[in-house]
Amino acid sequence: MNFRKELKERMLIGEGAMGTLLYSNGIDQCYEELNCTNPDQIESIHRAYLEAGADILQSNTYGANFNKLKRYGLEDEVSRINRQGVILAKKAAKGKAYVFGTIGAQRSIRKSDLSMEEIKRGFREQLYSLLMENPDGILLETFYDLEELETVLQIVKNETGLPIIANVSMHELGNLQSGIHLNEAFQKLEQLGADVVGVNCRLGPHHMIRALEEVSLPKQASIAIYPNASLPDYVDGRLVYKAVPEYFGSSALELREQGAAIIGGCCGTTPLHIQAVKHAIGSLAPVKEKFTKSREIEVIEVNDRELELPLYEKAKTERTILVELDPPKKLGIESFMTGAEVLKKAGVDSITLADNSLASPRISNDALANLLKNQLNINPMVHITCRDRNLIGLQSHLMGLQTVGLNEILIITGDPSKIGDFPGATSVYDLSSFDLISMVKQFNEGLSYSGQSLGQRANFKIAAAFNPNVKYLDKAVQRMEKKIACGAQSFLTQPIYSLEQIEEVYEATKHLETPIFIGIMPLTSTRNAEFIHNEIPGIKLPDNVRRAMALAGDDPVKSRIEGVNIARELVDSAREKFKGIYLITPFLRYEMTAELTKYIRKVDSKQTSEVAVHE
Repeated sequence: MNFRKELKERMLIGEGAMGTLLYSNGIDQCYEELNCTNPDQIESIHRAYLEAGADILQSNTYGANFNKLKRYGLEDEVSRINRQGVILAKKAAKGKAYVFGTIGAQRSIRKSDLSMEEIKRGFREQLYSLLMENPDGILLETFYDLEELETVLQIVKNETGLPIIANVSMHELGNLQSGIHLNEAFQKLEQLGADVVGVNCRLGPHHMIRALEEVSLPKQASIAIYPNASLPDYVDGRLVYKAVPEYFGSSALELREQGAAIIGGCCGTTPLHIQAVKHAIGSLAPVKEKFTKSREIEVIEVNDRELELPLYEKAKTERTILVELDPPKKLGIESFMTGAEVLKKAGVDSITLADNSLASPRISNDALANLLKNQLNINPMVHITCRDRNLIGLQSHLMGLQTVGLNEILIITGDPSKIGDFPGATSVYDLSSFDLISMVKQFNEGLSYSGQSLGQRANFKIAAAFNPNVKYLDKAVQRMEKKIACGAQSFLTQPIYSLEQIEEVYEATKHLETPIFIGIMPLTSTRNAEFIHNEIPGIKLPDNVRRAMALAGDDPVKSRIEGVNIARELVDSAREKFKGIYLITPFLRYEMTAELTKYIRKVDSKQTSEVAVHE
């Protein structure tokens, strides 16, 4: 048998779900381990699919990599489990079907869970184990992350000349979770050398047919489709797939019309579903041409004229002052609103509101931002962390902010929950700050995270965080450049306490056109200074600053005056090199940042007057 030749001549039928049958038999353990502990059961399932009409059997090794087997304490059994998986499929096939070694994706939505190096190490170990038993090909399946699939596909191409089936999984109809369209993903995978490009899991036949309507036939590769039996229902604590085999079989004909050359089944499918596909397809050949619908994304342009210059644009040409005022930890906002009004009168351009800073619950910053905008006519900047909301919640939150016109946002990773008031709470981090910046940029193009139309373009102004308090400043600048590439339009720095550091930041970033707001937070006491110096990672106060605060002793008035004086000196240095100043209010002591704001405005006004006189 020659897989590549036969695939061009007739439709091939893939296997159905393995886990569904094991799950229906009450098995609740590592399915791949059964290759060694209950081989007869695995072989019998393969044989049932063969008898139903499957031309391709796939080894029961989907999750048999180091990282997934480690959850069951089986990380040392990678080779044995994978080799046995191929042996069992071959034994069941008896030369009547092709046997493909199956490798599943390792990465979830959260890319930070596994580095690409960890993925590659685990993948190579699994691949080499499968190849030791001489399968007829390699099946890569259920890859939501195209970067991961592209990476491992290249490894397979470098290690073997066997046929390769590369299957992605769609996040939404027609799109992967990165927003890339299925047609584009197929083209990329074909260019990398996949013999078959395809889709499996998550969606049933109906949605896969619709997705394929916008996919053109590959130039050389074939298309494989492995739908779920249907969308799942959750009944009595179990997932149930209700699509009957007859419907699955009739859908196979429509999948063929849309270009599928291999049709198998994923979650919820059984030998009866595969039998229905075989009866429907028979010995038909794959289609050689098809009509492809053009992809249409409707985005309505909204006449959203800017009422005022965006902060990042303003900071390119004139002094722009941001002041952070943390939302209260307790109910009651009288003091907060009073402080905001004082800051406005002092001349701030915007009040920024942290998103549960230090992982401690506070009044919602978007609620307070709405009040600032509507009651005080302040243009607020809302911080958004990656910590507290999953991918669904983040998109909903952004749509809400756009709806009420809160468009100035600062995107940050967010302190982990373990340092806050509730250390047992979950830190979500579905997205990194880079991912979230990219998603907001995509919102501004009228597209959701997965590439679906939002109906309108969002109008967000994207600020990002820059931490200069690191050992290697050049590495931090490289992160800035990456964020700029993702869509960041300005940067707010962590607080700086050294004149020399301000100079270093200037020299390291002067090649960038993106505005930077230098963070300055006045000290409130010698205890506050020592805490920051000794316990805040990365920040070291100069000796003269610590001595000055120590001389103020426990006198709150002297400490406040000294803290403001030190901040003024830093402001003077920052003003000479940066248009943007970011004042961070300590402990809601807004009178300190209001005084510094007035000072900046006074000095700027004086210098402007002096220039006018000389001219």
